[in-house]
Amino acid sequence: MIIKYFNLKKSLEKQINLYLLHGKNSGLIEDTINNIFKPNFSKNIFYYDESELLSNIEIFKEKIYNVSFFENDKLIIINRGSDKLVSLIKELIEKKTKDLKIIIKSDALEKKSKLRNLFEKSNETIIVPFYEDDHQTLMNIAQKFFSLKKIKITPENINLIVSKSMGNRINLKNELEKIDNFSKKKLSINHEEILKLTNLAENYNFSELVDSCLAKNKKKTLNILNENNSSNDENIIIIKTFLFKLKRLKKIKEKLENEKNADHIISSFRPPIFWKDKNIIKQQLEVWSLNQIKALIKKVNDLELLIKKNSLISNQLINNFILEKIKN
Repeated sequence: MIIKYFNLKKSLEKQINLYLLHGKNSGLIEDTINNIFKPNFSKNIFYYDESELLSNIEIFKEKIYNVSFFENDKLIIINRGSDKLVSLIKELIEKKTKDLKIIIKSDALEKKSKLRNLFEKSNETIIVPFYEDDHQTLMNIAQKFFSLKKIKITPENINLIVSKSMGNRINLKNELEKIDNFSKKKLSINHEEILKLTNLAENYNFSELVDSCLAKNKKKTLNILNENNSSNDENIIIIKTFLFKLKRLKKIKEKLENEKNADHIISSFRPPIFWKDKNIIKQQLEVWSLNQIKALIKKVNDLELLIKKNSLISNQLINNFILEKIKN
């Protein structure tokens, strides 16, 4: 059955042991597990990757079916779940295991996914979709943080931190943690301190790289590529930057179908677009059609999965992708 994540706490009272948490919002999935599930399983929490589990499936079954006096109320968390788990889940539904909850974490699953369909149709399972955070949700997280910590900060600087987190609450929380550590003996924080503390200054090169690529500015893109030798983690940031800017571009392009004034749409867009970014966005709108932007978003998502599976050649993969986009 399908439920919303904010109703998940109530579902724990039911005799349901199988949960599928899927979606792009990995940060909210982690928060949900940490705040709702883990407090009830302080000791007996076990983690598996799907590939690891399937390669040792008999050992895994032996552990979950072996009811031990010392291991009641076990919580098992399986990362990177896919359709390969369907037969196992069917077996678990049939055997109705007790004193055990299993959480499967996954990226957003398509409607044709067998795993998703199984969890949606069965009354013995719960599936929860986790959609990406919008700007206002992230603003609320940041505002609550500064209010709780009693740190004085301008609304403009909060907006800066949120905008540069690329729509990812994990990125946002990492930067807020740095600010928290810095501000133990301070009552306020200014713009310059924020830039020094966070990754915003370093991420500027990534943002400029993506902007130049999407504007098909070949010379500038090549200059930035030649000056940087990104790590695997940094390549993931580049991917997230592409997704953030492409999704924003898609929304603007969709608005342009009804209203032809690009300047007005960009100026009134939410979250606000900084004045220095307006010209580059207009260039990008001229380069890409709406269908091309949609196709590019899919390609970037596929590239992210490819990089995660092939981290040793992530630089080659990201460079080839960027060079292909500025070729024409």
